[in-house]
Amino acid sequence: MNFCSDNVTGACPEVMQALMALNQGSAMPYGGDDCTAQLQGIFAEIFEHEVAVFPVATGSAANALALSVFTPPYGAIYCHPEAHINVDECGAPELFTGGAKLLGIPGEHGRIDLDQLRAALTHSGLGVVHHVQPTSLSLTQATEAGTVYSLDQIGSLAELAHAFGLNVHMDGARFANALVSLGCTPAEMTWKAGVDVLSFGATKNGAWAAEAVVFFQPELAGDFEFRRKRSGHLVSKMRFLSAQWQAYLKDGVWLRNARHANAMAQKLSEGLGSLPGAVWVHPPQANELFIELPEPVLQALERAGFRFYRWLGEDHNQIRLVTAFSTTEADVDYFCQVAHEASRVLSPATVTH
Repeated sequence: MNFCSDNVTGACPEVMQALMALNQGSAMPYGGDDCTAQLQGIFAEIFEHEVAVFPVATGSAANALALSVFTPPYGAIYCHPEAHINVDECGAPELFTGGAKLLGIPGEHGRIDLDQLRAALTHSGLGVVHHVQPTSLSLTQATEAGTVYSLDQIGSLAELAHAFGLNVHMDGARFANALVSLGCTPAEMTWKAGVDVLSFGATKNGAWAAEAVVFFQPELAGDFEFRRKRSGHLVSKMRFLSAQWQAYLKDGVWLRNARHANAMAQKLSEGLGSLPGAVWVHPPQANELFIELPEPVLQALERAGFRFYRWLGEDHNQIRLVTAFSTTEADVDYFCQVAHEASRVLSPATVTH
């Protein structure tokens, strides 16, 4: 009954079984094991393209390290103002790049607006020593608003970024959820649309702790290996990260997990859509929902034992609900039942907040 995040879950059975099976015998450290060596071929097959893959343990490390390869200390990283790299990574991108500047480009529902980005790049002061230099564009897919960029939107933003000499990074902490929402292939949502490097997340969708930085042109990885080591993210027992990835990607486990999480979010949105006083903040498209509910309904849900974030603070009635691979239909049904029962006793004034 915890809808705070998809980080509240454990690992899916396939990942746990892989870890237990690997927990026998010995293997070379720091990625010198067979399990890690096999990832290049596995990812190349998934993405239909030669890649360079580097496992790391956290999404923040994946994002910050990926961006550091492309972005000098005097560089500018363009992202949405609500992007995780801008709001929730405690300055990690700035630290790992040696001081680069993050510039927020607004857009509705967590997606960067193409015209706003064009205006920012046109007036960026390219070549002017007094200004940070445009270097990278970071897109979050799925977004922090629970929405997704269409393939056309990714392609247009990437094309514009490349025209100005920027590299394109995708924060894919919820990559699988966006992928199944669009019904496309991993290749179509990344390098075919112009993405240069992907922070590919598995932790939120069934892994214990497994993220990966994927370069779609291996030569672009540059000195990434040294940056990963220097930052403290070269895991000595790397095989335990790599084994999670192998189990996660095998037989479509990752897609099945994401489809279930998205389906539970859809079921939840359908159950709450007819609730008196409910106001959607963003259109539900993946596994995150942002909705305003009357205060008595929220209090009833909290009394029933449900957990969720009041997104704007405890004195606001906008909440975020996140579903996961392990969310049960019973919990979703009960959530909607409690919400509807609480709404039946509300006065018209309460319903309109």
